[in-house]
Amino acid sequence: MTPGFDFWRYTVDALTQGARIDYFVCDEAQFYTSTQIEQLAKVVDELQIDVFCFGILTDFRTRLFEGSARLVELADRTEVLQVEALCWCGKRATHNARTENGVMVTEGEVIVVGDVDAPAAPTEAAAEASYEVLCRQHHRRGLTAARARAVSLAPDPLPFG
Repeated sequence: MTPGFDFWRYTVDALTQGARIDYFVCDEAQFYTSTQIEQLAKVVDELQIDVFCFGILTDFRTRLFEGSARLVELADRTEVLQVEALCWCGKRATHNARTENGVMVTEGEVIVVGDVDAPAAPTEAAAEASYEVLCRQHHRRGLTAARARAVSLAPDPLPFG
């Protein structure tokens, strides 16, 4: 979905031309603009067309996405899906962590897919970004699955009696 897409205009134009629209299913709704979420609410209220939105609430910095924030403000109902994401420790995953070359980062552009920086020199590779779901505790600690494995494989055991 591009930021300039107008749900209201699209819907009215389609209906005017004889199309039938029973409902909308909107995936990755966190990336929608607040204006687009308002347009979807108008589609529900003025045209009685159901809208189902799916997505995540917060970014890797634990801040609400623009689209998610407006959805929470306007939604008739919100539900946590039964299929829950789990942190590497087994707890419910509530946060998204971004890693660059395996290291968790908490600053930077909100939306990044793939390589994050152009290499400084032609022989260097660009940093590779990936995402991992974590529970709040491990997100706060910056403890990704890879880092936890590295810590647990350390030669010296932790000093627990």
